[in-house]
Amino acid sequence: MSWIREGELSLIERLCANIIKAGPMPKHIAFIMDGNRRYAQKCQVERQQGHSQGFDKLAETLRWCLNLGVHEVTVYAFSIENFKRTKDEVDGLMDLARQKFTRLLEEQEKLRKHGVCIRVLGDLHLLPRDLRELIARAVRATRSYSNDVSEGLLDRCLYTNHSPDPDILIRTSGEVRLSDFLLWQTSHSCLVFQPMLWPEYTFWNLCEALLQFQVNHGVLQRARDTYADERKRQQLESDQAAVTEQLLREGAAAPGDPRRRRALLSRLTAAREERVQAFLQALELKREDLLASLGAASA
Repeated sequence: MSWIREGELSLIERLCANIIKAGPMPKHIAFIMDGNRRYAQKCQVERQQGHSQGFDKLAETLRWCLNLGVHEVTVYAFSIENFKRTKDEVDGLMDLARQKFTRLLEEQEKLRKHGVCIRVLGDLHLLPRDLRELIARAVRATRSYSNDVSEGLLDRCLYTNHSPDPDILIRTSGEVRLSDFLLWQTSHSCLVFQPMLWPEYTFWNLCEALLQFQVNHGVLQRARDTYADERKRQQLESDQAAVTEQLLREGAAAPGDPRRRRALLSRLTAAREERVQAFLQALELKREDLLASLGAASA
């Protein structure tokens, strides 16, 4: 049996899902699955049981998302701060995660049809020294090309660059904070903080979050569009300033000549994209080497 439990929604759940899907739907949802330990304390069971219930709730939630047509989900499963817990709890949680995610990886080929994938995200300071040095060298190398470094380039350097930014970020347990989770990617997301503990999460809680997203969809979309337009405008202004500077360095008699400026602008943007692509390809190779080394070390 699949860890992501197969099965249809109940009649009333299907009815509600169809009504919700008539409105704008998110492509990507992020979850901060908070409250496993408090759930264990509330139910007077071992903490490990609370974490196990949390993993089972994740499986159930992924099934709801598939039924609702949401094919990208990112979850906050473990943080660096969590390593401050007792060794027994950390070891138990790591063993549990290994079991659950190994099972999920075994099913991934089937799940790929639904757009489900697994990524491990980490903090920059935890990356190997050679990868950090590569990024540092790339930044130093672009000092002569100030137009290369931009917010758009940073977007493309993130592990999440192949996914759309989350439309919704949901945190359970009543905590109203993001805990440094996807701060860059959720700058224009609908943030939903819900009071129930994660193992108690229900289909109806998810529907409530979707309704909040739909109510705020227009405002969020306008903010995203405005932000995208502003980034394009800033990049164009920066490119045009670089063209003017180069023409002045060359001692051009007519630095305002439109034909000359257009040709130079075209060459400048093409050269920048070539440098950026070379950097991103090198970065991707380093990531692949890193993941391969981590996989070999854990085998």
